[in-house]
Amino acid sequence: MTFPDDFKINEKWPAKDPSVLQLYSFPTPNGVKVSIALEEMGIPYEAHTVTLADADVRSPEFLSLNPNNKIPAIIDPTAPDGPIGMFESGAILVYLADKTGQFIGTNAAERAEVMTWLMWQMGGLGPMFGQMGFFHKFAGSKIEDPRPKQRYLDESKRLLTVLDGHLEGRDWVAGDYSTADMAIAPWLRALDFYGTKELLGFDGFKNVSAYLDRFLTRDAVQRGLIIPPREPA
Repeated sequence: MTFPDDFKINEKWPAKDPSVLQLYSFPTPNGVKVSIALEEMGIPYEAHTVTLADADVRSPEFLSLNPNNKIPAIIDPTAPDGPIGMFESGAILVYLADKTGQFIGTNAAERAEVMTWLMWQMGGLGPMFGQMGFFHKFAGSKIEDPRPKQRYLDESKRLLTVLDGHLEGRDWVAGDYSTADMAIAPWLRALDFYGTKELLGFDGFKNVSAYLDRFLTRDAVQRGLIIPPREPA
């Protein structure tokens, strides 16, 4: 395959520089994982804003790259065997880390720890926080039965307790700063957006709170958090 000729997504989001990695995303917790990683790793890229509206994520062009209709997705035209397209934020993080040899450990034991905490976020922290947000802030908040909301609040508290305990005496979750941190910390930041910090007693998780503060002081993180920019209202 050649890029952009063989990639239908280019018809809706044309590449200005087809020689660099193309990012299709929106600044949600999952979306900024990849832009932060690209900034941290120093990979040249071009960002395209794909909103969460059906007109974007369910368009034939976007579905041609990601049939699961979720951001983020990438096309890497510099892959050794020719251009490749990818979706799923965790898979993209691992691909980028392997591509550059950065932020995934320097031996098998370190890599295993990074992968463990990355999968912990993918399978636990992200989905549970997302469901909590749905039942607290979005359509689920209209459901009178309190049990769904309480279920996800309780599980979110449990996960925060796990993370807080693990961070005792540590700056980062897997030794050195890694892709696991790039995956976890944006979801912690989302608690402000969901308005659930007080419900969760977030300030009582001292290690987690300090960890998020450390993450947010990184220049590459600050750049990645606003790429791609939100469309004007």
